[in-house]
Amino acid sequence: MSKKVKVLAVCGFGVGTSLILKMNIADVLKKNGIDAEVSNADIAIAASVPADIIFTSDELYHQLKDKVKIPIIIINNFMNKSEIEEKAVPAIKKL
Repeated sequence: MSKKVKVLAVCGFGVGTSLILKMNIADVLKKNGIDAEVSNADIAIAASVPADIIFTSDELYHQLKDKVKIPIIIINNFMNKSEIEEKAVPAIKKL
């Protein structure tokens, strides 16, 4: 993959939880040799942020799914790096 993938971590307010998710996604992608630019945002602006893929909670997925045309991956536990790795790596490789 030549271009850097733009990954967006989304939570309700764009502060605590999306920051944790952003850092965990960045760690997992780095470990797997995937070059990505990971940023975070709140649900209000998420649809307008340029990204290739979004990671968020199940609850926010339902608010976003009709607003964006990019893949949205549901992460149940933002602290669980193995869940993130299991879902993020295959999804990003498909882009």
